[in-house]
Amino acid sequence: MSMKTKLMTAAAVFALSTGAAFAESHMSADGNPMVGGAEMFPTKTIVENASTAENLTTLVAAVQAAGLVDTLSGPGPFTVFAPTNDAFDKLDQSQVAELMKPENQAALAKILTCHVVAADAMSDAIMGMIADDNGDHAVTTVGGCVLQAKMDGDMITLTDERGQVATVTQADVKQSNGVVHVIDTVLLPAE
Repeated sequence: MSMKTKLMTAAAVFALSTGAAFAESHMSADGNPMVGGAEMFPTKTIVENASTAENLTTLVAAVQAAGLVDTLSGPGPFTVFAPTNDAFDKLDQSQVAELMKPENQAALAKILTCHVVAADAMSDAIMGMIADDNGDHAVTTVGGCVLQAKMDGDMITLTDERGQVATVTQADVKQSNGVVHVIDTVLLPAE
């Protein structure tokens, strides 16, 4: 099977598995993706769009506390695996509060950059890489973390260096400086 056929097959599987529900519940009347009740505009940056999403407020606060606003507002391209507020709620809240303190900015930046790839990787490309690597594709992040991208049925999953698995719950939210894939678990670097 050629790479083009694999990508087309992977894209078709993804579209079939998420298409109707995604189109109805995650798209605005203008055809733009909706995240956390907010319309995501492909002409705005990752930070500009994320700042309007009700389910990404913890991520936005963490990006601000880590001093990464300017970076993620830059030209990119970036692929951001964006954990929701519910994903952050799975963590020990005293540790989250500790990480948000100015003296822990470097540790927080390390965690957040484990969610960023210096490329514009749409879901069909990720699924193609997974298929090409026999079901398990290593993804190196800006923060130096290595995530393992796999398929779980028709869903893309990412396993962090601690063995935690995040599922992409909303893919391909195009931004002016990259793409966002919403995930359900915070990815952590090895201790």
